Amino acid sequence: MTPAKKEHNMNTNFIETYYHDKEGYNPFFIRDNWQVAQLNYMPEQGLVAIHKMDMHLETDEVFVLTKGTAVLIAGSDTENGFQFELKKMQTGVTYNIPLKTWHNIAIDTDAEVIIIEKSNTHLGDFIHHTLDNDEQKRLFMDIHSLLNQ
Repeated sequence: MTPAKKEHNMNTNFIETYYHDKEGYNPFFIRDNWQVAQLNYMPEQGLVAIHKMDMHLETDEVFVLTKGTAVLIAGSDTENGFQFELKKMQTGVTYNIPLKTWHNIAIDTDAEVIIIEKSNTHLGDFIHHTLDNDEQKRLFMDIHSLLNQ
């Protein structure tokens, strides 16, 4: 993770501005109980690169697409494998993934997503489930189908 750039207004120190212009995930604003991060394109989050699902046990996770193309993925682990729910994100709309929900996000090379969650979630409040080959193929087909509607 690279530090976010921080700017101060020349006349006062009341308004701080943060942005992340590198590849990947950067939790750039962390306070006692919550944090704001930005996710920019990185190959392992690409539209046909998702190979695992994540779950947080202590926090909801809020996603806001600021530009580009992204697909939010939720899922449930059934005896027939993962069942996916996909949502093509709309710019400026707030999406919430409740705690204890399997999820991930697939993003195109032009995407930027703001993420709000409990502070320091990225340091340990997650479990992963690796998707098998059939689940990955189904997911990629579903993403392709959704984006070509």
